[in-house]
Amino acid sequence: MEPGSTSPFGGELVITDRRWRAHVPHVMRLVARALAVAGCNASVALTDDRTVQRLNYRDRGKNKPTNVLTYEQPPEILLAFGQVAREAAREGKSIAQHLAHLLVHGALHLDGYDHHHPGEAREMEAEEARLLRRLGVPNPWKSR
Repeated sequence: MEPGSTSPFGGELVITDRRWRAHVPHVMRLVARALAVAGCNASVALTDDRTVQRLNYRDRGKNKPTNVLTYEQPPEILLAFGQVAREAAREGKSIAQHLAHLLVHGALHLDGYDHHHPGEAREMEAEEARLLRRLGVPNPWKSR
């Protein structure tokens, strides 16, 4: 499957930052599996910090990169390589595991989950842990 092609999960996968392929073995398969487990048909853009920062500023008024941005129409999940890699290193996990977590996180946002209030956050974290377990990814909230 080439970047920009239709993917097994129903959306498109676009990879604009080649570091994703260099640092995440079988990145396209990981994206497809994570979205399938989450029941999500969104398109995914694996991009860089600068692109995500620009969109985060334009759409949310926050002039900084973030790990994941989601858009409802059309459903799309964007991830910033540098931010994801820094967080993975800080948390002592692989970029692939963190990518899987953030894909599930983004898919749950598109499904209506949020984490602005403690009760919502607990519910979303529990669902993330459940879905990640199906992917063989350790619970990211266990050490908290």
